[in-house]
Amino acid sequence: MKFDTPATTNPIDQLKVVGQPVDRIDGPLKTTGTAPYAYERHAAAPDAAYGYVVGATIAKGRILGIDQRAAEAAPGVLAIVTAKNAGKLGKGEKNIARLLAGPNVEHYHQAVALVVAETFEQARSAAQLLQVRYESAEGKFDLAKAREAGAKTIDKDQKVGDFASGYAAAQVQHDQTYSTPDQSHAMMEPHATTAAWRGERLTLWTSSQMVDWAVSDLAKTLGIPKERVHLMSPYIGGGFGGKLFLRADALLAALGARLAQRPVKVALQRPLMANNTVHRPATIQRIRLGAKASGELTAIAHESWSGNLPGGDPEEATQQTQFLYAGAHRLTGTRLAVLDLPEGNSMRAPGEAPGMMALEIAMDEMAERLKMDPIEFRVINDTQVDPAKPERRFSTRRLVECLRTGAERFGWAERSAQPASRREGNAWIGIGMAAAFRNNLVMKSGARVLLDGRGSVTVQTDMTDIGTGSYTIIAQTAAEMMGVPLERVKVELGDSSFPVSAGSGGQWGANSSTAGVYAACVKLREAVVQRAGLPADAEFADGMVRAGGKSLSLAEIAGDKGFSVADSIEFGDLDKRYQQSTFGAHFVEVAVDAYTAEVRVRRMLAVCAAGRILNPKSARSQVLGAMTMGVGGALMEHLEVDKRRGFFVNHDLAGYEVPVHADIPHLEVMFLDETDPVSSPMKAKGVGELGLCGVGAAVANAIYNATGVRVRDYPITLDKLIAQMPRV
Repeated sequence: MKFDTPATTNPIDQLKVVGQPVDRIDGPLKTTGTAPYAYERHAAAPDAAYGYVVGATIAKGRILGIDQRAAEAAPGVLAIVTAKNAGKLGKGEKNIARLLAGPNVEHYHQAVALVVAETFEQARSAAQLLQVRYESAEGKFDLAKAREAGAKTIDKDQKVGDFASGYAAAQVQHDQTYSTPDQSHAMMEPHATTAAWRGERLTLWTSSQMVDWAVSDLAKTLGIPKERVHLMSPYIGGGFGGKLFLRADALLAALGARLAQRPVKVALQRPLMANNTVHRPATIQRIRLGAKASGELTAIAHESWSGNLPGGDPEEATQQTQFLYAGAHRLTGTRLAVLDLPEGNSMRAPGEAPGMMALEIAMDEMAERLKMDPIEFRVINDTQVDPAKPERRFSTRRLVECLRTGAERFGWAERSAQPASRREGNAWIGIGMAAAFRNNLVMKSGARVLLDGRGSVTVQTDMTDIGTGSYTIIAQTAAEMMGVPLERVKVELGDSSFPVSAGSGGQWGANSSTAGVYAACVKLREAVVQRAGLPADAEFADGMVRAGGKSLSLAEIAGDKGFSVADSIEFGDLDKRYQQSTFGAHFVEVAVDAYTAEVRVRRMLAVCAAGRILNPKSARSQVLGAMTMGVGGALMEHLEVDKRRGFFVNHDLAGYEVPVHADIPHLEVMFLDETDPVSSPMKAKGVGELGLCGVGAAVANAIYNATGVRVRDYPITLDKLIAQMPRV
């Protein structure tokens, strides 16, 4: 199905099932521990051996040799995989560095070997006996120094008007630099794979957000036809973008299973995950704003510097600045410094998450310079068109309504504009806000729908569920389209033998995958009415098909054998004709200890406008999780770089702090009631990443309102506050 004109009325608009707060279908399995994850495929891959990954202890250089004699002689050892016995390996299109080092080492903890043994403990013990000799080379690990030396300009710079003259002529100016640190995904389930060979065919159970991407890149890396790889990923314990791409666990499990000639399971040890896999790269961002005394922005510049391995991309922290506010003279640009740190890549809301952390502080600082309320400053700079291409209107844009609704709900009118003016006991109290923005992305997505002789529907698609509720919203879509109760829909996900879907990531998964199911169901409806001899506009309801006084059940139309159809949703150029984005507003209240500068978040509110909300319950959970991640990014999350040896020091959950229950207060989420017919037949958008974008700045702005201390270097830890705290 080609989607190239805005959606009109369709069966989804009935909202009998879609749009309802349905409980998660996979919830009982996960809460009872009976959902099998990649490392737990005991029945499918019996007698599996265990692999233990050995990571490089240098950041750049060469492996001179590996003495593995002691490890080979250790109890239980079955095989040791290194680049020497792995065979010729390619590199996946989406991998920057090779997943198995040798002889070159490209980053710290890049895998150099896999030890396979009968038990995990034996594999771990033998791994300590490997003697790896290295020749270390000098590397670059400091983003600030690389920026000073001059970083490469990426050709995605955008220039509108003449920023230099517009800024020079502005009555009020703001010029500041902000920084965000390297961050780790820190998902609950580590990167894990169980692999088994049957002849020349490879089967993997792995934790992957994008099944087809993983199959393609694994086949390319191993140098085998894609058809010989069967990958399954039905349950994933968190991904956040860290499992978008093929990682070392999958490749090494496959190599280990081939060498040991039996199934092998590999889970990356937690200390390897920060350096071996991808992370969100640090940024240094310079923002300049020029405005009239009345508050209208006339000049906006946002430049961002980030680092990556050779061949990698920058963190696109300026993309929201191209669309969020009006202004005649504009400059946005990304700069890439080549660093020898581990690979920087997607992490929840890449680009906008760190970009909004800077932009929305700058907007508050500019509002203060103008002596304006921060919300009113944003409202008067709203735009309903793409500032660079005024002929491109936003498909929907309700930013102002989000701001106004949130302000009323949160009690913004009671906030004092004067910082450090509200005390409760030993704490300074402050309120802050920030706009929320995330572009709406869509991707081709397919599904197969089967109708059986009982009138039940089965949906098969390689779409994944990373804890987002894919099983549920896909079931809701099929139930709505086919007119059957939810309990008569079965959903099967995460199998490479199923039609290729959009996969999970970039806030495109829910909207795109359900649109693919919609397309398959449209085709199934056509087949049903044709078999029944009914007109195309027949009604599907209560397991029946009705038209012209004739009524037949889906079961009798399907017959004993049933039948299936498959289709995909393919998106046309609507995203070029309309700017498609999601909007919101975040509000935060903090208490800052007057003596220790310890920050406590007291309450938070997110107001979101993100098209049709397919399931308010699971969507709310997504935003709650994003808000929690935003608090982590604001106050604690920070991978510490050893700038001498080139690695992240705090590479475990003891040193890399993330929020726990005690850190998070009651959170409130509001969804504006809207549909976006330009986005998809579902008239939905994404929301899981919108809930993160802007949270960090809202926390920072609240801390400033509480204390009068402005911190522009995340995370906002007490050492950055305490010397400047108000006197008590």
